[in-house]
Amino acid sequence: MKKSLVFLTVGAFSLALTGMLLAGCNKSSSSQSGGSPASVTITHWYWADNSGYSSTMQEMAADFSATNGKNIKIVAEEYPWEGGRYSENLFTAVMGGGGPDTASWKLTATPLFTANKLLASLDPFLDKWADKGLIEESLFNVMRQAGGSDSIYVMPWNTQVLYLYYRPSMFDAAGISVPKTYDEFLEAVAKLTRDTNGDGKTDVYGFGMRGSTNGHEPWGSFIQARGGNFNNFNTPEAIQGMKDYINIFQQGYAPPTAPTDGFNEIMAAFKGGITAMTVHHTGSYIDMEKTFGEDVSAFAFPQGKGRWTSMGDTENVMFEACKNKEAAFEWLAYLAAGKGQETWCTVTGNVPVSKKVQQLAQFQDNRFMKASIDGAPFAGIYPILPSTTEWVSQIWPNTIAGALTGTISAEQAMAALQKGLHGN
Repeated sequence: MKKSLVFLTVGAFSLALTGMLLAGCNKSSSSQSGGSPASVTITHWYWADNSGYSSTMQEMAADFSATNGKNIKIVAEEYPWEGGRYSENLFTAVMGGGGPDTASWKLTATPLFTANKLLASLDPFLDKWADKGLIEESLFNVMRQAGGSDSIYVMPWNTQVLYLYYRPSMFDAAGISVPKTYDEFLEAVAKLTRDTNGDGKTDVYGFGMRGSTNGHEPWGSFIQARGGNFNNFNTPEAIQGMKDYINIFQQGYAPPTAPTDGFNEIMAAFKGGITAMTVHHTGSYIDMEKTFGEDVSAFAFPQGKGRWTSMGDTENVMFEACKNKEAAFEWLAYLAAGKGQETWCTVTGNVPVSKKVQQLAQFQDNRFMKASIDGAPFAGIYPILPSTTEWVSQIWPNTIAGALTGTISAEQAMAALQKGLHGN
């Protein structure tokens, strides 16, 4: 769901690009012409996943420039993502005294930039922003978590919220309804696992489990549903969540390939009718509808003692070196809660962060978007630590494989996960 978690380092390749990056950066400027308001130019960096996203950003920059009424002009400059190198190049430019005024952002970059005091605190602007209440406080808490302090350095923009896909026809055949609690969800996983042709073998599994890389995202919902958290995997609650996860596999409620299944495998199994439920987000719903028509829907991961789902993120930031911060914040606010919010989320299919935009018919009437919006208030991220990249890519999948196949216990697995992420 998310770009790979990466802690940024500045290598020789980045330093070699410094001259080019600095030459291409326009710092904000203002001028006075007669009795007209001062003209302010804000330079914004962004990446685009495709040409449609690129043109949409340019259209939004033009729209804001034409309609803000404060003579603020946005110059939007596109740079490639390049597997996270975008953030490295941005760091190089800003450290060298160049770079933009504002930029599109991934939360994983936040610790490096805040440690070097490169980001402007948004607190003074948020405190007097009339539309702050349109964004869930829980989302601002995620921004604080990423920055490692009580201050907010990152402005929410749009998210991808994991939910559960399910097949209504399979629910009807099993005589069950959409689970409203975590216990009901576990019961549904068991009841949906069936031998539909009477040959004595399971041919439909209740849950499409992702045991390979990035499976930590749906797995986290099990841990927190039991009341666990990601700061200490050794608590009884967290261990019980792991036992639930192991039980689904060992009882045969998930495909036997689950320990090595990644995104492609869980999607193929669900679309092939092999699983009745699996976890993903709105990025795949169009393909699901092409496959099943109306016989596919979604619901937010249900409530247990706790409740959590994984959130993919794209935000925006303002840099401390920006000379016209009030004007820059106007642009960030337009993207977070103004017309730019509606425009971008409509085009990209990402989840709006503005409650006002969330209530628009185009989002409420889409059952997949609605499931995402329902999950947004309890969506979050894993701790952003120097160990996170290795933990996600190697430690978690290797440890889970051992736990699912029974070579290590739930307690041993959680101890290994705790040590791998937190070092203790």
